[in-house]
Amino acid sequence: MAKPGYGKRSALAQQPRTHDDFALLPTRERYVAGFVDHLPDGAAMSVKQLAKQLPLYGQQAIGTALKALSVAGHLRRVRCSVGAGDETRWVFRTFWSRTARDNEWWTTYLATEDASRTAAPAEPPAPTAVPETESPAPVSVLRQRTPPEAASDTAPPTAPPAAPAAPAGPAAPAAPPAPAARPAAFSPAYLALAELGRKDIRLALSADDCAALEPQAAAWFARGVDADYLIAALTAGLPAQVDCPPRFVRRRLADKIPPHRPAGHSSPGTSAPAPSPARRLLVECTDCGRPGLPEALPDGLCRPCRVAHTESQQATSPGPTEIAAVKAHMANLRDLLKAP
Repeated sequence: MAKPGYGKRSALAQQPRTHDDFALLPTRERYVAGFVDHLPDGAAMSVKQLAKQLPLYGQQAIGTALKALSVAGHLRRVRCSVGAGDETRWVFRTFWSRTARDNEWWTTYLATEDASRTAAPAEPPAPTAVPETESPAPVSVLRQRTPPEAASDTAPPTAPPAAPAAPAGPAAPAAPPAPAARPAAFSPAYLALAELGRKDIRLALSADDCAALEPQAAAWFARGVDADYLIAALTAGLPAQVDCPPRFVRRRLADKIPPHRPAGHSSPGTSAPAPSPARRLLVECTDCGRPGLPEALPDGLCRPCRVAHTESQQATSPGPTEIAAVKAHMANLRDLLKAP
């Protein structure tokens, strides 16, 4: 088997396997095609690896057979780029079709295969939450949830009255309400403010400070800046000591807010980044390995290799007269060597 990403790839819409597959091919090509057809997807398809597994033929014979299978419409060798960002890696694949295809079919199929690779993968649907059946609460829980007033109303009349309580002092102040919990997903403005303390300890803000200053920071983001710009503007030129970081940040957010930028405006001397070209499959010449677009390599061969292949096919074998003349000449040479 080849490394992940390399090796054999079976084409779609092939006819079922029969005993008469590749019957019109020569013996060597039929033998190699039958072996390749039974290989699983991902199997190594280099000439060297195939020659190791087919002892009847060497590497040169295997390469010639693969070229003939490419001309017959059974395979195409391609290279495609993989990787993300600045990293680019080329992998080599051999698309195989048990059913012989013409050049138009291969061009359309490889274009479809390329489109499916370059398209962004669809996000999987979110799993549907199965609603849990709420079981009835136990009786004890229901009793615990009964308010004290209701409990006193339902108490039996024969219950002895409670002893009079001692006069209470001044009422204790009510506890302040608990602050509302922050949502799980924070806004970019909130996260940028929270990052200030990590960039410079003099601007460390609490969670409440970030929540209070979040609307002012969001106004910066609405004018087209990002978190790095905001953090750099707020931390530039700080004094030796900041007595009140929240007040200092609030003042800077108001004084250094950037201007509005019209849509589509770019800085002088800069141009908008060009969109990265879509990655395409490049077909390789089955004989010499020269890459090109599918429509530029009919029969999977480049122009020089296709011309050479055509000329070799047009070359006729010697006739009976020529064969007899060669045999007579060789016999004459042997007789001369035997003479004293």
